[in-house]
Amino acid sequence: MEVIEQIKEKTVSRKVLKVNPLESEAIYIFREVVAQFEKPVLLFSGGKDSITLVRLAQKAFYPGKIPFPLLHIDTGHNFPETIEFRDRLVKELGVELIVRNVQDSIDQGKVIEEKGKYASRNSLQTTTLLDALEEFKFDAAIGGARRDEEKARAKERIFSVRDDFGQWDEKNQRPELFDHLNGKIDLGQNVRVFPISNWTELDVWSYIQKEDIEIPSIYFAHKRKTFIRDGMIWSAEDDVVHREEDELVEERLVRFRTVGDMSCTAAVLSDAITIDKVVSEIRESTISERGARIDDKRSEAAMEKRKQQGYF
Repeated sequence: MEVIEQIKEKTVSRKVLKVNPLESEAIYIFREVVAQFEKPVLLFSGGKDSITLVRLAQKAFYPGKIPFPLLHIDTGHNFPETIEFRDRLVKELGVELIVRNVQDSIDQGKVIEEKGKYASRNSLQTTTLLDALEEFKFDAAIGGARRDEEKARAKERIFSVRDDFGQWDEKNQRPELFDHLNGKIDLGQNVRVFPISNWTELDVWSYIQKEDIEIPSIYFAHKRKTFIRDGMIWSAEDDVVHREEDELVEERLVRFRTVGDMSCTAAVLSDAITIDKVVSEIRESTISERGARIDDKRSEAAMEKRKQQGYF
């Protein structure tokens, strides 16, 4: 009987791995981070990818608590729904949340706020992030970037080494053969870690659906005051987004596929009010989720340049 039980256990284990190898890989990565680094931190924005990371971290270290803090680089231009969700989640989980503000970097003269029609604080996050990593001496920053999002992110390794200036050299990366993750770094260096690097947008949404993970209401269809610019739908419910006098405000039924700053994230027309409908909508979509991010459209190499400077 004992042998039969062992066979049953092994069969169940194989089924788990077969059903969700992406989850198993992510859990393995989380555990390697804690094993190889002294002070890791999870970069948390309140978006679906970082929320998925939190769930994976819970599973990786259950029944213990998540053994590292969450760090939010707050631009001050976040959607209110995202901040409300962030605060409620960390309170429910009992995890430490560290918040550092881009406004402080502006006030200190470290960065200059953009002006004009397409002004955004998105790129200004880099300085605040690097300062926070230095302040707390974090040697590994865990993020939710995925290779399917953007071609610069497709070049990233799971353990992506940054130099003592926080910069990324896309031409000088370590090989990752047979899932071997090398966390050895020199003094001053740190590593960005991407546990869901191999996931797609649909993988994330399917996981949220399967795990019944709560997410901010902004991801579901809702009526919102909006205006059209350059063929994209922008929120008009806050003065963060610059709007010309001839850009008329109308109420539309929309949702957001990705949640960045209000100033650089457009909405999409949608009637998806449930997670099942969202997943169905994503399956049928022929446009990338980052097609609604204006900061990626500034140039062909916009994301790569930001990453070279120390961006997520």
